[in-house]
Amino acid sequence: MLNVVVNGFWGRRQESAAQVAGRWADSLNALEALDRAAFSGWREATGDVASAPELPASAAALTDYIERTNQEPDAGRIGFTTSVLTNNPGMPRVTVAIHAGGTSEYVTNSVAVSFRSRELDESVAVIRRTANILRIVAEAWDIDAGQAAGRTQFTAVKDAFGLPNSAPRCGRSVYLSAKRAALAPEGLPGTYTRTAHDGLVIDLTRGGSEDPSVETIIAAHRALSSAGALEALPVPFDRPTW
Repeated sequence: MLNVVVNGFWGRRQESAAQVAGRWADSLNALEALDRAAFSGWREATGDVASAPELPASAAALTDYIERTNQEPDAGRIGFTTSVLTNNPGMPRVTVAIHAGGTSEYVTNSVAVSFRSRELDESVAVIRRTANILRIVAEAWDIDAGQAAGRTQFTAVKDAFGLPNSAPRCGRSVYLSAKRAALAPEGLPGTYTRTAHDGLVIDLTRGGSEDPSVETIIAAHRALSSAGALEALPVPFDRPTW
């Protein structure tokens, strides 16, 4: 059974529905360019059920979708929340969920790309590319921190360090914003890839060629945390990145 999530978060950043939709369109189109078999045929997701017809991955279509599903009078303060999903033949079900655009000092903005399947496991090709997916998410959304992890890996790090679900952490790969990246120690057992916004992806799978153990991930988290690269965003949020 497959249950892997690539996600990222950031603090306060005021953006309109159109601005959020532009970032979303950029990320969906970059994902499709990476692996069209997995990332195409998006549909609006309501109650975790895909609606018909297909939703174009364009800024205009996504702006309309965001506005239709976020009609609360305080949406501009708490942020826009919605998701799309696809389930192509032979692929995991992929959901891309967003919460973005908010101005509240106490609400975290986030994006998550989730992969789930009862038939497939983590050996499926698209999962070996989760570090690339993390980079796409980081660059499109200019996130503060993020990670790619299976459920077992996520839970192991959470339990080992007593972390809340929203805390920065290491997974099979980890993204660090510019200030965090400047603190990251050298020599972790993975590849280091610089990204837009002066960020950094550390990929413990080395491009999908290795399967890091839980112990390896915990040790990497400990090293990054000790260096100060995984500090939580200060609350109340006064900026999008640490």
